[in-house]
Amino acid sequence: MKRFLLSLLCIAAFAGAARAEEAPQRVVDQALATYNNMTSDPDFANLNSLLARAKAVVIVPEMIKGGFIIGGEWGQGVMLARDDATGTWSQPAFVTLASGSIGLQIGGSVSQVVLVVMTDTGLDAMLKDKVTLGGEASVAAGPVGAGVNAQSTSDVNDDVYSYAKSQGLFAGAAIEGAVLEPDPDRNRFYYGAEFSTRQIVFGEAGFNAGADALRAALAGF
Repeated sequence: MKRFLLSLLCIAAFAGAARAEEAPQRVVDQALATYNNMTSDPDFANLNSLLARAKAVVIVPEMIKGGFIIGGEWGQGVMLARDDATGTWSQPAFVTLASGSIGLQIGGSVSQVVLVVMTDTGLDAMLKDKVTLGGEASVAAGPVGAGVNAQSTSDVNDDVYSYAKSQGLFAGAAIEGAVLEPDPDRNRFYYGAEFSTRQIVFGEAGFNAGADALRAALAGF
């Protein structure tokens, strides 16, 4: 338990430093690059079919993992929701994703992570002040492979599907048990006022033309 708590403290310290360095617009631009990278990869063809029916999406361009025995992951990203009536995508609300782990692990990696929210239950959970994936919202690894197509997941049984591309000594990203939280500081900086995640993704408040390219890319589905 002490090691686990130490791990979380290390993640928090790292997160604090990263938060000070990453400008919100850079996170949005990186999210667009991540989206284009993953949706153009034939191994992630199934991701495209799920996005076509998604309620919302969370894109974390850099989920950074590191550790020796005690490890952890942390990343900052954006969440957007789709308007069921018009099919348009919302402005991005900023979020963070973090997890801690204990085990024999040496090295580090950077993962691009996309979470596809398929149900109203999943979306409601994502809009809370803090949600543990796999707890209030069921999460499953999205099928990967060039031979996986839309027919492979015609039946959606989970609230959230996760996809990740990784480089380094660790493979993948640990999504089960990860904690997703709003990032109010970046929301305030990006929109110039205090708006909640719910207000932003439901189109009640907040606008920044810097997100137009990301929203247009998502609208392609």
